[in-house]
This record gives sequence, structure tokens and C-alpha cells, in this order.
Amino acid sequence: MWVTKNGYEIHQLLKGRSNSFLVIKGKKALLVDTGRKSKRRILVRRLDKFNGITITALILTHSHFDHAENAAYLKERYHLPIIIHKEEAQFLKQGENPSIRGAFFITRLLTSLWESKIKSHFRYEPVEYDFLVEERFDLDNFGFNGYLLHTPGHSSGSMSLIVDNEVAIVGDAMFGVIKRMIYPPFAEDPDLMIKSWGKLLDAGCSIYFPAHGTQNSRKLMIDQFEKYRSRINP
Repeated sequence: MWVTKNGYEIHQLLKGRSNSFLVIKGKKALLVDTGRKSKRRILVRRLDKFNGITITALILTHSHFDHAENAAYLKERYHLPIIIHKEEAQFLKQGENPSIRGAFFITRLLTSLWESKIKSHFRYEPVEYDFLVEERFDLDNFGFNGYLLHTPGHSSGSMSLIVDNEVAIVGDAMFGVIKRMIYPPFAEDPDLMIKSWGKLLDAGCSIYFPAHGTQNSRKLMIDQFEKYRSRINP
């Protein structure tokens, strides 16, 4: 668990293959991403331990299967409104995956050969969304000092949750598995993803929680952004 200067708690509920987070302030909470179906029992068990806490929304950083596979189940179980970016709303409604493309030579090769099979194999239970995000979506009405920021690149509708102007939960906008490296193995538009790193830095956060691996510091973010920004097409 991590706590911001104003007392917002960030609990990591799932880790490993795909992280899931619960952000709590007082008696209200926001759930970010849902992990794989194989982790459903663990996720529900951990959520049910937070007695007296009302989850006011489920935020999906994007609609790939490893983030949205439990969305339909959780929406029904906890009566959760779902927030997703408008670019990926139809994927969620159809239980389909947006583009899965490699960011490195080997992952580009794999996805160029197998993308259609991967996308069809990992279809998930479709579910209706409730709120759509464009560039920025303030969360005041949900009782939180925070907002959702469009951070595309990994997928066209990827977005990040900015909490208390201090913590960012970034989905697959960056990686946290390999030490000192935040560049993810998959990105639909790598140049756009790096530009999104700049947006995240501009948000002023000091710590970044990716969906895969462990947290990244602001210093590492700055170092990696400076390393890769020169490769961005003007």
C-alpha cells in the first residue's frame, strides 16, 4: 500500500501477470483494471476484505483482455459504473481486443504473424460502459482529487489515472518488469506512447504504477523520456 500526502491510499490487489489497484479515500474507492479471469477469485476475495468501502467506479486503462477480462463480472457483482476511453468503448462492448503490436523487432515479428489469432483467442465477456473519456476526465463527482488523462500509444484509447497530483496509475503506457527500463514490449504507436510519457511528466507525479511489474520513479521517467524522445518523428 502507498499513501499520498493527502491520505489517498493505493492498494495493489493483483500483481505479476497484470496488476490491479484500489484507490481509497475515506469510505470511497476506485478500482483500476481487473486482471485475468484466472485471478478472479483472488481479486474478489481481496476486494471483499475492504468492509465499509464503496467502490464508486471501475476504471479500465484500456480494453485489452488482461485488463478487462473480469469487467463484466465485477460490474454485476458490485454494481460498478465502468469508465473507459471513447476510442475503445466498442471493443469493450464486443469483448474484443484493440490492436496488439510489437514495439521491438521480435515482438513486432510475433504480432505481425499472430495478431489476429491472439486477438480472437483472448476474447472476453462483453460489457457496457457507463462513462467515456476524451482528453481529460475529472473525478470530482466520484469524490476524488484526481483525473483520467488520455495517454495513447500502447493502444489508441490508453489512459492513466492521476491521483492527488502525486501518483499515476498508467496501465501499459510504460513497463515495470525490467530494472531501469520502462519501454513496453507492445505498442500500437511507439512515437505516440513516448509523447504520452511527456504528458505524464507534465502532470507532476512523483511515482508511476504500471500494469506489469513494479513502480517507476520520476527520475527514471525523466531519464527514459530524454533517451527516447529524440527518436520521435517531428
